[in-house]
Amino acid sequence: MNSRSIDVIKEIYKPYKYTIKGGAHILKSTSGDVVVKEKKKDIKKLYNYLYSRNFNSFPDLIDDSREDIVVYKYASDTYMPKEQKASDLIKLIATLHHKTSYEKEVSKTDYQNIYDAINDQIEYLRYYYDTTFEEFFKEVYPSPSQYFLLTNISKILATFDFASHELEDWFSKVVDLKEFRVCQIHNKLSLDHYLKSDKDYLISWDDSRIDSPILDLIHFYQQEYFDLPFQNLFESYLKINPLSAEEKQLFFIVISLPFKIEFKGSELTIYQNIRNVLDYVYKTEELIRPYYAVEEE
Repeated sequence: MNSRSIDVIKEIYKPYKYTIKGGAHILKSTSGDVVVKEKKKDIKKLYNYLYSRNFNSFPDLIDDSREDIVVYKYASDTYMPKEQKASDLIKLIATLHHKTSYEKEVSKTDYQNIYDAINDQIEYLRYYYDTTFEEFFKEVYPSPSQYFLLTNISKILATFDFASHELEDWFSKVVDLKEFRVCQIHNKLSLDHYLKSDKDYLISWDDSRIDSPILDLIHFYQQEYFDLPFQNLFESYLKINPLSAEEKQLFFIVISLPFKIEFKGSELTIYQNIRNVLDYVYKTEELIRPYYAVEEE
């Protein structure tokens, strides 16, 4: 961010307190509190579109006339329990998706690209875990963390079989479809980007774009899967913005894939990294299983 532009804003507002949080410069003054951020996209155009869809849960725009910065009205935050905040946020993002949804014309190639990207990720992770298992299995005296992974790796490998089978099934259902549901997604969804003050606020819209609603859910889940009751959150979301069977299936496929284990640091750290991946696998299975149980019945 251009320091000269910040100096100009400081001269205008003459703040008595000035702080930097992430990429935001917060100026508190007797004439009003503002937030200054680097200009990365046409926020006014986005806000006008959201207004037209009767969605206004974003910070008030004060000045977007400058080339390199945008000035927003500062929005304070009210403390609430994490679970309550998550519940409010999931309802708000569901409302955003619902109010901005429409069907976009697509071709077979578009679905093929989605299939290829996910399949590549599945095969990459499968190869990574297969080769890791082979390396550890050769150890005459495996370390505690290596032994821990060896005795539990079947659970991780099973996720790749599940994801591959479901991906093939999903592709067979959508390959001949001519439309794909899209909406305005926040694309950086987190509890840190939700504020509760005089109204609900979503902040940090720089990465927002038109895309599938499940992308916001994937990002949020992968960040907060361990600490939040996602069964309830997901059901709350679906009441406001129902997903099609194919959208839910694609969401389940993507979140079912575990992340790579980092074998760096102390033995205790590596052990905890393995534990984290297994926790993710079990938590995700717990979220997904009821939907497949219903289908089986």
